[in-house]
Amino acid sequence: MSDTQTSMEHVTDPHMADHPSPRKYVNIAVILSIVTAAEVAVYYISSLSRTVLVVLLAIMAFVKFALVVAYFMHLRFDSRIFRRFFVTGVLLAFGIFGIVMWIFFVVGSGPSPAVGS
Repeated sequence: MSDTQTSMEHVTDPHMADHPSPRKYVNIAVILSIVTAAEVAVYYISSLSRTVLVVLLAIMAFVKFALVVAYFMHLRFDSRIFRRFFVTGVLLAFGIFGIVMWIFFVVGSGPSPAVGS
């Protein structure tokens, strides 16, 4: 038995014991592929209203975002403070985006025409 096999069998770092196996990463990649295929399929369904289409695509995009952040960026296995920082930043970004869209499309009735047109 080689030294690398021996060292891999006896994990002494408790933080490393929590990380998923390569099989788990492959499973997550398969789930991401399925959600992406569902996004493409939903886009080509012509009977959906624009509002339903946008809501479904946003939900699927959020699911993919959460899986990538949790597993491939290892946020699920990091300290809770890092998770809180990340979630706070994302919520602030979405909040600001929502406010700007509300100002443009509800209060201001859409973006103004380009200057010089």
